[in-house]
Amino acid sequence: MTENVVVLGSGYAGAGAVKSIERTLEDEVDLTWISDVDHHFVLHESHRIIRDPRVKEKITIPVDEIKSPATRFIQAAVTGMNANDREVELDDGTTVSYDYAVLAIGSQTAFFGIDGLEEHALTLKDLDDALEIHEAVKSAARDASRSDPAQVVVGGAGLSGIQSAGETAEFRDKHRAPIDIHLVEGLENVFPPGDPEIQELLDEKLRERDINIMTGEFIGEVDEDTVYVGDDTELDYDVLLWTGGITGQDLTQDLEIGKDERSFRLHASSTFETDAPDVFAIGDTALVDQDDDEPAPPTAQAAWDAAEVVGENVRRAINDQPLKEWRYRDKGTLVSVGQEAVAHDIKPVEGVDLPIAALLGSDTFDGVAAETLKKAVAARWINRITGPSRAAKAWPDM
Repeated sequence: MTENVVVLGSGYAGAGAVKSIERTLEDEVDLTWISDVDHHFVLHESHRIIRDPRVKEKITIPVDEIKSPATRFIQAAVTGMNANDREVELDDGTTVSYDYAVLAIGSQTAFFGIDGLEEHALTLKDLDDALEIHEAVKSAARDASRSDPAQVVVGGAGLSGIQSAGETAEFRDKHRAPIDIHLVEGLENVFPPGDPEIQELLDEKLRERDINIMTGEFIGEVDEDTVYVGDDTELDYDVLLWTGGITGQDLTQDLEIGKDERSFRLHASSTFETDAPDVFAIGDTALVDQDDDEPAPPTAQAAWDAAEVVGENVRRAINDQPLKEWRYRDKGTLVSVGQEAVAHDIKPVEGVDLPIAALLGSDTFDGVAAETLKKAVAARWINRITGPSRAAKAWPDM
């Protein structure tokens, strides 16, 4: 009997899982892909849209360009899941049966209970968010003047916050727009998880772009006009973007699957198994066990890597074979600050053939080498799920 396999989500983990299952199982299963949007969005390049909304054409990939003709796609929001009956419930009232399911529905922005933040801040999680930020920055600049510049505040100086601030600066400089940019981070340094070398270089790049960096004080409250930082600082704003963290989707709160009590992200073993029979979870949806008692990080490269393995484990589960344990191996860090980029601790990556041997060391570097590598990684992912033609077209805007 042919097994029914369902993949939920079209982010990195979802799109990658579909490709992995198609490649591994070919015509051995009936594969159904369910997402509330009909495209894959290359989220780690979404900040480019803040500068130029035309970039959306390069990083929004229709599902029909990704999946094989044999894979059934359903555009619908998932509203529930009955693990006992092995059914996924959709917002149109229908259900989809499964024998095996891969949950890859991603995450949503965490607001940490900060008063007013969710009501007043923009976030960057999908295509509509990116376009809204572009329009907000453009509108604020249009209404500003040299004597009264628009105030853009970015909360959180992690990867998304740094890159968003950098693209806002690109927009400002390209259009000679009167905009002040403030990057607020509660911890002591920008890019808090990073080593001091990359923190220092990113700090330098941001300041070169005339971005005001404020570290060491957390945002405590927000109203419709002002961001209150620490005990004494008030920042009036025209645009507020919050990039300060993630939590599980609303759906995961209601699933009868083991989860973290605070973030509602699903617990998964190193084989991606949850405590629901034949239900796997990968990407930001899951806290995937690792050897050091810390879950795998919620990054694009972790989702790509996990997706490569999940297809094999679905095949093994169907054949009653032992499942493969996945161990995340960090391949290094790449951060863009506008058109420039910073690289740190880069390891050799299969499929990325760069002639600059120095890139494959452990140093922190910027310049053309880092910019080229940043483009190459983005193009590699697009090539992996669609092919070289779309990857080549995307290259100039990455």
